[in-house]
Amino acid sequence: MFRFETAGESHGECLVATLTGLPAGIPIALDAIDHELWRRQQGYGRGGRMKIETDRVSIVAGVRQGSTIGSPIAMIVANADWKNWTESMPVEPGDPAKHKAVSRPRPGHADLAGAIKYNMPDARYILERASARETTARVAVGAVVKQFLAHFGIEILSHVIAVGPERLDRTVAWEELVELNRRTLNHSQGVLLGCVDADAETENETGCG
Repeated sequence: MFRFETAGESHGECLVATLTGLPAGIPIALDAIDHELWRRQQGYGRGGRMKIETDRVSIVAGVRQGSTIGSPIAMIVANADWKNWTESMPVEPGDPAKHKAVSRPRPGHADLAGAIKYNMPDARYILERASARETTARVAVGAVVKQFLAHFGIEILSHVIAVGPERLDRTVAWEELVELNRRTLNHSQGVLLGCVDADAETENETGCG
């Protein structure tokens, strides 16, 4: 049985993921993981984080000479933005005057619930974990598992069928998903929302439909 865990803060030194349960002898390619991380960073976002980070995975345990060795796999993705937070989020106590406390919870986020759960007057470290940035580690884990499934001839492809009220109301053929995947593999060919229907993507600025 597979089991994975993630660690790391949005503005910390790095994101960490561990994955256990893979047998020995499964080929693992770093560039395939990096491609999935690249896919994650495409599209829209309200912040500028995607422009700061260029995610690359480092496997520090569990894979040697291109294959799994049966032990837990440990992966690290560095945060380029850490250099701007070294004094605000030190491991040691540091200077409290330089800490960037969050005392006003954001509506719709985990800030308030997390602060209550952990009895923290500062919600900084709640939002640091309940962050979209944390999904980077999950994508890395998923990319490894996809390679494991590919070893058995199983391929996973996906696309966006709806954004808000906009929806693609037609049946999609597997061949269209294959073509979309080919387009995303070629980084020079932009994929706006990851919908198989390029015309539907551009019909509405906010959705696929």
